[in-house]
Order: sequence, then structure tokens, then C-alpha cells
Amino acid sequence: MWLHLLQRHDLAGWIWSIAIFIAHLLVVTRALTRPNRTPASRVAWVAVILSVPALGVIAYLLLGETSIGQARLRRLRRTERLLETPGDDDAAVDVTPRINALFDLCHSINGFRPVAGNRIALLGHADAPADQPMLDSRAAIDALIADIGQARQHVHVAFYIWLDDDAGGRVADAMADAARRGVQCRVMVDALGSRAFIQGPRWKQLRDAGVRLLKTLDDVSRWHHFAFSRADLRDHRKIVVIDNCIAYCGSQNCADPEFRIKPEFAPWIDLLLRCEGPIVRQQQSLFLSGWIAEAGESGLEGLPAAEPMPANFPGNVVAQAFETGPITRHNAMSDMFVACMYAARRELLITTPYFMPDEAILRALCAAPRRGVKASIVFPARNDSWLVGNACRSTYAELLACGVAVHEYPLGLLHSKSLTIDGQLALVGSANMDRRSLELNFENNMLVADAGVVAAIHARQSGYLSASRPVMLDEVRAWTFHQRLVQNTIAMMAPVL
Repeated sequence: MWLHLLQRHDLAGWIWSIAIFIAHLLVVTRALTRPNRTPASRVAWVAVILSVPALGVIAYLLLGETSIGQARLRRLRRTERLLETPGDDDAAVDVTPRINALFDLCHSINGFRPVAGNRIALLGHADAPADQPMLDSRAAIDALIADIGQARQHVHVAFYIWLDDDAGGRVADAMADAARRGVQCRVMVDALGSRAFIQGPRWKQLRDAGVRLLKTLDDVSRWHHFAFSRADLRDHRKIVVIDNCIAYCGSQNCADPEFRIKPEFAPWIDLLLRCEGPIVRQQQSLFLSGWIAEAGESGLEGLPAAEPMPANFPGNVVAQAFETGPITRHNAMSDMFVACMYAARRELLITTPYFMPDEAILRALCAAPRRGVKASIVFPARNDSWLVGNACRSTYAELLACGVAVHEYPLGLLHSKSLTIDGQLALVGSANMDRRSLELNFENNMLVADAGVVAAIHARQSGYLSASRPVMLDEVRAWTFHQRLVQNTIAMMAPVL
């Protein structure tokens, strides 16, 4: 009898072993064959799955796929077809062929053309001292609240993070007041990034006032999605559109610069642009592409083509909006960063809080000084992500050896995502130079070609630079073996993070 039971136990064990082996093999095969994955990403995932089989399989099921689900994909594609591209997008703009090539690349992402006749202002405190950069963020929130207070038709707001602090509360009050006076107000926030706000009294305040509310991607972390979509896909966009006449674009969330959920890294230093003119139509389309697909509200498809009042402004401020995410073509955001870097002829200045570049971005940045371009990049000295901070520092030796000037900003978490080229072009928005922004998150950015606007952004960047500490190559080479081991190991695993 005992022999019989042992034989049955052995048989069951063999069956389980074979089943686990087949499942393991299937996951490895999927990691190797999934479309739109770089060789580095394939190698990293196979290494994880083979080295820690059980945990590796679970990790892949949670984090290895970037699908947002077929039903959501169909809704988003249908919404894209419904939204009309503004008619004046086909008008010619007066820019150099080099800048026009960047606009052509941007056009290939969302179908928008560059438009002139805009008025774009970098928001901030004119008299802010260098050691109090948070005043720029507060001034930007003040301008936003003032514009919401003047709204007559609609206010559309999308943020990744909305906190119930002073800034977040004042914006919520302004939105509630607008809704009560008959303005159509819509709020779209990321379900994870704004979870505390959604669960708090402000969400109810907005709903009771008549604001239409939407928490995006709230279902991707549910158990039945784990094997089909990445559990941490996020809507990272920051967009505000008021009466189809005013739009806001930049890195700033709806929160105080003290950022009370991570006060040890505060203040958060951000950059926000206020836009008027035809570019507002494109920002409206970006907002509605998410809203209509997720909220299911019809009747808004023609709103982006409604003529902004006034439609054009003097001068030649040319701008073009675009968004990327898991439904846009692979490497779209990376392509834009790389193309901008190669377009630089004299100067390339970048600020980004999270730097985990793919190979193309790192190569383009390292090539800039070798082409005679003065290339500088500014990171926060203290990063709120230990993983990203170490992966970022793993690139310092190569950047410095190639001639890129690396600086670390000590006065808070430099959250501004900005790139300026030769005083002619700026790229600003929500996207970081990390794997999340390049491959996972929904992001919105804007290209601006105008000497005055670019000069203002460059001056803000220069302010960050003047307050930063330059990193020296000898200093990096003196880092301990343990530091380099940790940094390079994390960087190697970046494709799975």
C-alpha cells in the first residue's frame, strides 16, 4: 500500500513538474517573441525568468506586457477616428528646414501639423529668487485658478497627481464654483496617482457641484487583467483646456511644491506653459481622446474644431502638440528625443528628473559634444526613486567622458521636463527620459519654435543650472566598487522596471 501511494505521489509530482516546465517555457517564449521589444528588454526578461523561475514568471505576468486590453484599445481607436483634425493644421509655417523635419516627425505620431499664430507664456514668479524656485509653481497655479474663474463654456482638466493640499484644494474650489455657474467641467485623473484625492472629500465636493469625474486606468491592476496587461500602466498626462481658448501644458501636477506625500524630497520644481491660439485645438483633442474613450460621452467630437477666440495672435509662435502611450507606435517618444538631440548644432540643454534612457537616447546625447554641440543635462541631486537615481548615475561616466556637462540640482526635486535647441526650439511636457515614459505611460508633450518662448524656457533652465553642482569625471571614477555594482546592475535591469 505504501509503495502504491508513493508511486501515485511520484506520478503527481512528475505531472506538476512537467506542467510548471511547460508554463515556464511558454512565458520565456512569449518574452522572446512579443512585438515591439528591444533586444536588451528580451535579454533582461529571459534572465529574470530563468534565474528566479517562480518569481520571474509572476513578475512577467504582472509587468511584462503593455497591452491595455482589447476593449479599451477599440474604444481609443474609435475615438481617434471620431475626432477631427483641426482644419488650419495644413497651413504652412515659417520655420527652417531643420526644425520642419522635427515637426514632420511629430506629425507622424498623432497626425497634427505645426500651427502658427499662438501666444505661449512660461508661467512663473517674475521676482522669484534663485533659492526659492517653488514660487514659480505657486504663480502657475494662481494663473490657472484665475483662468478657471473666467471660464464661460467648459473647463477640461487632466492630471496624473492631484492632492488635497492648498493648491489642489484651491483648484478644486475653482472647478466647483465654475460648475455651479453653469460651466461644463470635466476632471480626468489617474486612478493610482490621484488615489488619495479620489478617496477624499474633494472628489465628493466636485461631484456634488456637478463636475463630471473620471479616474483613468482604474481596472488595469485587477486580478483578471494581470496576465494580459501590465499592472502599473499609468495616465501621466497634464492637460488643462478652458473654453477652447486657453490650454496649459507642462510637468506640473495639481499640488503644492512642498508635495506632502514625499516631503523629504520637496520642493518639486516644475515648468508650465499657458497657451492661446490654434495650438489649443490640439490640446483639446488630446484631452478628449482620453475622455470620450473612457467616459463614453458622445457629442464632443467636433469641439476641437470650434474656432478659438481670438484664433490667431501676432508674431510667428509655432507649436505642435502630441501624445504617446501604449497605443501609439513603438519608440515614438524616444524618436522625438533622439531627433531633437541630433538637430542641435550649437547648444543642447536638458532637464529631466528621471533618466533611464534607452540606447538610442544615450547614444544621441553622447554624440552631441563630438559634433561640436555644447550639451548639458541637469538632474535632481536627490531622486525620490532609489532605483531611477542609481540607474541615472550609471550613465554619468559615459556622459562625462563624451563631453556632456552633467549637473545635479540641490534645491529640491527638479521635476521640469524640458529640452531646448540652439535658442530655436523647445520640447516640454509630461514625459521623462525613462522607460516608463518611453514605453508605458500616456504622455503629452509640445514642440515650440519661437525665439522669445524658447529664450524664456532657456532662462529658466539656466537658473536651474546656475544653482546646480557640476559633476566631475574624476569624482565619478572615484566611486566605490559597491556603488558601481549597484548602479550598473539596476541599469542592466532597467528594461524590466
